[in-house]
Amino acid sequence: MAISVIGGIVLLGLAYLLGSIPTGYVVTKALKGIDIRQHGSGNTGATNVFRVVGKPAGIAVLVIDLLKGVAAVLLMKILLPLVSAAGSLSPLAWWLMLAGIMAIIGHSRSVWLNWTGGKSAATGLGVLLAMAWPVGLTVAGVFLGVLGLFRIVSLGSILAAISAVAMMLILQQPLPYILMAISGSIYVILRHRSNIERLLAGTEPQLGRQSR
Repeated sequence: MAISVIGGIVLLGLAYLLGSIPTGYVVTKALKGIDIRQHGSGNTGATNVFRVVGKPAGIAVLVIDLLKGVAAVLLMKILLPLVSAAGSLSPLAWWLMLAGIMAIIGHSRSVWLNWTGGKSAATGLGVLLAMAWPVGLTVAGVFLGVLGLFRIVSLGSILAAISAVAMMLILQQPLPYILMAISGSIYVILRHRSNIERLLAGTEPQLGRQSR
């Protein structure tokens, strides 16, 4: 039992470390020799990289950040049965929930960047795709639809986060998945507080324009 629990905790630590990989920082350092946190909006996410460095770099960061979320959940799904004796741990769904949350937190509170990072939307989407792909695809569709209509990334991210909870409930996903969607969505929305203030003030920049 003790070995199994320790193994699960170690996997949660690995999920955090996967999420904490500072993709935006590494990419901008490699391409431009700059610290992305000192430019644009100051965060390490794909949107800021897109604005500061350009489209290819932004897309690369988006894809890798998404894959971090996928990898964190799949790592737990594949390896937990190997470190757990039959019946010695809680159902896998709860561990997947925790792995997803750890990856989301890791992205925005990276140990490698003095506990700074991005806003966790892309990594959160990766978590959803790995946990319940129909939910993840729907959430991605909401984001792309809002982005296409309004050209505002933050609005798409916020509405996509809300839709994640709705889709988990509509598709009757397991309780741990629903709780992960609720907690992850709240966290992502809170990370967008400054964006919400600008949205309400009508000053949030559209994609392709500099943030204020």
